[in-house]
Amino acid sequence: MLDVQLLRSDLAGVARRIADRGATLDVAAFEALEAQRKAVQTETQELQARRNQLSKQVGQLKARGEDASQLMAQVNAQADRLSALERQLVNIQDRLNDFLMGVPNVPHDSVPAGKSPEDNREVRKVGTPRKFDFVVKDHVDVGVPLGLDFDAAARISGARFVLMRGQAAWLHRALTQFMLDVQTREHGYTEVYAPYLVNADSMRGTGQFPKFEDEQFAVVADALYLIPTAEVPVTNIVRDEIIPLAQLPLKFVCHTPCFRREAGSYGKDTRGMVRNHQFDKVELVQIVHPQKSYEVLEELTAHAEAILKKLELPYRTVVLCTADVGFAASKTYDIEVWVPGQSAYREISSCSNFESFQARRMQARFRNEKGKTELVHTLNGSGLAVGRTLVAVLENYQNRDGSVTVPDALRSYMDGTSVIKPR
Repeated sequence: MLDVQLLRSDLAGVARRIADRGATLDVAAFEALEAQRKAVQTETQELQARRNQLSKQVGQLKARGEDASQLMAQVNAQADRLSALERQLVNIQDRLNDFLMGVPNVPHDSVPAGKSPEDNREVRKVGTPRKFDFVVKDHVDVGVPLGLDFDAAARISGARFVLMRGQAAWLHRALTQFMLDVQTREHGYTEVYAPYLVNADSMRGTGQFPKFEDEQFAVVADALYLIPTAEVPVTNIVRDEIIPLAQLPLKFVCHTPCFRREAGSYGKDTRGMVRNHQFDKVELVQIVHPQKSYEVLEELTAHAEAILKKLELPYRTVVLCTADVGFAASKTYDIEVWVPGQSAYREISSCSNFESFQARRMQARFRNEKGKTELVHTLNGSGLAVGRTLVAVLENYQNRDGSVTVPDALRSYMDGTSVIKPR
């Protein structure tokens, strides 16, 4: 959520920057709410001053033993009006808060302007796509003989699910453990096991509500929601907390399943594992000092990239343009892995700095160098989406005979196995 003072001090500027995202800030609605707030506050202040003056006069009359009943009646009448104004002000503040909940974050000045994903800017490209001397298969054709089962998943749950058996399940588990080990052992993250069901306050805190409420899987009877990403429970660890300065940065890594309706994606990536309702992800979350968040964004992105480097998978990193950056983010890098079956780079991680946008919603603060409380900055990124990494491994490491070479970095997680073959 944006700081309301930012809108009050530079409404036109904020509206322009929101427009750069392809969104519209309802300036008239904000101005109307502000006018109501100011009118109520002005009347409240005037009444309070008048009441104080009358109360002083009442005291003087009583001190002289004179009748103060008429003035006391005026004081009581003003008290009733003040109570009504206080209720009005609470209502206006609630409406203002609801308004702010629907306003996206302001893109950082370094975010390139753009009108579509075509305007995202490549930052770097690492690795060279392999040249095959046989017809390349996609991950479905490679993976089904190794244990991917889309038919069983469809019988059990429906479309956009996968069931894994045997070697495919083993490789998926190896990838997960490998990612966790790299982040905890080499990059200093603390592993977290988090709930997969969260309440509405948690979803609101990280920006999923109210904007994306219709895209979530809900357990209505219990007012709980299946997490779309571990970002939600892990970032909410610091909700309503005041963190000692010495504890910053907080660095968490968490493996969870993720659940998404994929609203608006019907017809896209319907084959295979690229866009499923349930998938696993290893998530990186950092809670940091505001002055360090953009330095940390580069660091966190490098931590996610490290997994692809160790797996020797070609990838590229792009900075998202203003029109493509997510609702709550101020700046985002997407990491895209090479997928031979599609002859394209496909997103496998998004790494974002939310500045104080989430922290303001969560009231996540730290005690700064002067001992005063201040909002933290929050960041997160996939390190990585496990299913999409499995897709990339199956396609990039496939062999002519249908087998798949196990990347060197994973062999110790698979009892030294160098190749997995259809059985």
